[in-house]
Order: sequence, then C-alpha cells, then structure tokens
Amino acid sequence: MRQNRSIPNATVIPELGYSDVRAAAAWLCEKFGFEERLSIADHRVQLLIGQGAIVVTERPAGEGRADAAHSILVRVDDVDRHYENAFAQDVKIIRSPQSYPFGERQYTAEDIGGHVWTFSQTIADIDPQSWGGVLHKL
Repeated sequence: MRQNRSIPNATVIPELGYSDVRAAAAWLCEKFGFEERLSIADHRVQLLIGQGAIVVTERPAGEGRADAAHSILVRVDDVDRHYENAFAQDVKIIRSPQSYPFGERQYTAEDIGGHVWTFSQTIADIDPQSWGGVLHKL
C-alpha cells in the first residue's frame, strides 16, 4: 500500500466522534497510552498505539445519530474499483469517490446496520503542513 504522511499507516482506522476533540485525545493518550500523530485544527486528531490507529473526530454537542458518533476508515489499493463493486451490488452510497488535497481518494457508504464506512486510496504522499495539519509523529 502506498504511503502518505497525511494518514496513519494502518489498513482499518476507527473514527470516533467526541464533543471535545482535544480533551478526548488527551484523555485517550493519558489513560490508554495512545500517542498523538497528527492534529488538524481542533476538529480531528490522529492517534497511534502499537501498529494501530484511531481518529478522534468532532461530534456536535447533542448529536445522537450513530453515524456522527463513529465510522470506519478502510484503506484499499483501488478505491474506484471498490466503489464500482459496491455500487453494482446496490450498496447505499453516501458520497461518491472524490480526491482530496491531503493525498487520499475516498468514497463513503452505509452498511445494512446503518454503520458508515469510508474507503480510502492513497494517491500522493502529502506533507500535512501543506493543508493545515500538524504532524507530531510518523
């Protein structure tokens, strides 16, 4: 799999929503031993532990929908092929494939239980500082 400094080097990355991203990231680091990898303003923080990673995301206060509380990011080698296969099988697509300035091409779908999945392909190794991220650890 291609490397990109803007995304953790893990295949499956849970994204967990909190009302206070910075406080949640600090708590997870202090209590569970995560290390901060990358912070993006005050709305996203990537954390590492061993070979694993999670992303702490912003969830607006009072937001109760399951899709706002968590989602799963899965890195794949060919996101367009993956999307075409899911689309052909009538998977509910939330967002069609798009390329982003942080070096990833992604689409988002919903599974039969209402869980949100984003599938991501690295298309370039992008320095997070070029789009406003602060890289703390590779």
